Amino acid sequence: MPVTVVRFNLVEPDATPASLSARYKAALEMAAYADDRGMSTVQTEEHHGVANNWLPSPFAFAGAVFGATRRIAVTVSAIIGPLHDPLRLAEDVAVLDLLSGGRLVTVAGIGYRPEEYALFDVSWQRRGRLQDELLETLLKAWTGEEFEYRGRTVRVTPRPFSDPHPLLLVGGSSKAAARRAARLGLPFFPSAHLPELEAYYKERLVEYGTEGWTMMPAAVTPLLHLAEDPDRAWAEHGRHFLHEARTYASWQSSDIRSAVRSAATTVEELRAEGVYRVVTPDECLSQGLDNYVLHPLSGGMPLDEGWRSMHLFCENVLPRLKNL
Repeated sequence: MPVTVVRFNLVEPDATPASLSARYKAALEMAAYADDRGMSTVQTEEHHGVANNWLPSPFAFAGAVFGATRRIAVTVSAIIGPLHDPLRLAEDVAVLDLLSGGRLVTVAGIGYRPEEYALFDVSWQRRGRLQDELLETLLKAWTGEEFEYRGRTVRVTPRPFSDPHPLLLVGGSSKAAARRAARLGLPFFPSAHLPELEAYYKERLVEYGTEGWTMMPAAVTPLLHLAEDPDRAWAEHGRHFLHEARTYASWQSSDIRSAVRSAATTVEELRAEGVYRVVTPDECLSQGLDNYVLHPLSGGMPLDEGWRSMHLFCENVLPRLKNL
């Protein structure tokens, strides 16, 4: 059966505290609904200081999802590693891993927005070294044994539920990220469909004498929204998809590669491009994808429209995917 994902970044331009609270609660209710119907994964992410309220605290959100669900995994894709205190992150992930019984998947990248580093007074120039330190520290901390950290002996408790440690992947679209993953024997999560980078990672595994694997996006990874009348949905809600697409594109320089990068500047261009797809249940099933990524609250989507998409997917598509 294909992997089924429901993505939440909780974007809402011009939100009030009350409207954003309602959006967060709706996302948790959607996660519980997805869990009850057998979807695979909730996906969330991390960005800071964004005017449209992009989620900055994915682990807090993950904890709430775990409290509301029983089986579904939560993939944080991705954290901005150098912005996290290594010891505190080791504790937080261990607690979430224990709380969820091993359902947390963390992808650690280094980000691409210098302004996020400036917000936390973290050196953009040192991001590679900080990422190395973070990953090395997490792997040592999760053993439960003492180790040397910044010139002193420390020990982190509790130990995680997962053995040997919670699932941790190195994300990125650079050779440096692939080398980092291979050196540490961690799986690699390219940010786009990059077979040449996967090959480079495998070569580095041989060089370092380590073992690992790649979780790579498919060549086509559309963000899906379900509607009985796609023309209506595009006409009424296309601006929400475009807002998110334009925000994300504005952060990306030419050397950043992403599976969901859009070049569209109008709703019409976005619809023709195919990164965001509004489809009927039958059209959704006919996509023939390995991963179905549902994005019900994209770009500030009204909650009732998000629920319509969730219901159409879970009641009209998911049962048929299970029978493939």
